[in-house]
Amino acid sequence: MPALDWIRTDLDYVLEDGAQTLRFEKDALAAFDLFMLKREAAFTEHTAEQIARAEQKLAAMTEAEKAALQKTMLAGLPGSDDTYTMQELRTALQKYAGMDRKKLKEHLFYFLRRVAPVAEEVGVKLAVHPDDPPYSLLGLPRVVSTEQDLEELLAAAPTAANGLCFCTGSLGVRPENDLPKMIHRFSDRIHFVHLRSTQRDAQGNFHEARHLEGNVDMYSVVKELLAIMQRRQFHLPMRPDHGHLMLDDLKKKVYPGYSAIGRLKGLAELRGLEMGISRSLKD
Repeated sequence: MPALDWIRTDLDYVLEDGAQTLRFEKDALAAFDLFMLKREAAFTEHTAEQIARAEQKLAAMTEAEKAALQKTMLAGLPGSDDTYTMQELRTALQKYAGMDRKKLKEHLFYFLRRVAPVAEEVGVKLAVHPDDPPYSLLGLPRVVSTEQDLEELLAAAPTAANGLCFCTGSLGVRPENDLPKMIHRFSDRIHFVHLRSTQRDAQGNFHEARHLEGNVDMYSVVKELLAIMQRRQFHLPMRPDHGHLMLDDLKKKVYPGYSAIGRLKGLAELRGLEMGISRSLKD
């Protein structure tokens, strides 16, 4: 994911139970891209309908909401406190002007063909994380978003070292991604798992859902993963990814998505689900 890592337009989206979560809204992104960042190619990349919706979105926002959106979009990379200025982001994006999906894939595959054989020799497993969100934005192509993308990536360097970090939340944003089927198909090349769920709508907006709710069929996902581990006689490393901001953590300074209580809640739910499925399979 060049220039930016995972992207959200709201880091403090409030749920009905008072917890806060991360949300991505396409109209908010377009409003930022077109009228705040003022990216040169934005008006040719967005449709007339998208531009009209972005204008309506911007007009309905307060000055505080606009400032929050700008701050969120300039946040840079997860795990870092470094942020872009508007001009720095424009410069970073300009480096990839004219870079389409085909060219970016060629670069990624070139890298993997050079690095994966060495990783194989020294016993290192590579695990690429899917795009988040799994579609292009701000003129940046996304190339690890669909089942076909994963197939092409693994075929580009056909060695066991070239594998996946299978993130159910990122891949689950696209309704055509059948997660249990994809896990089954790519089972021998999954090296790490991020378990989380997202709730999407018909427009492609989404927020981080509770780990056992949302659009991800977590029961079928965990069941498929357990079958893989049983067959491989190996426990796949996995983690509850992202978590709601809740309870006492609401009073603390927490990096967005990485609150302790919310992720521990998700971990407890996922471990319970795993144990229940595992016991039922043995019985």
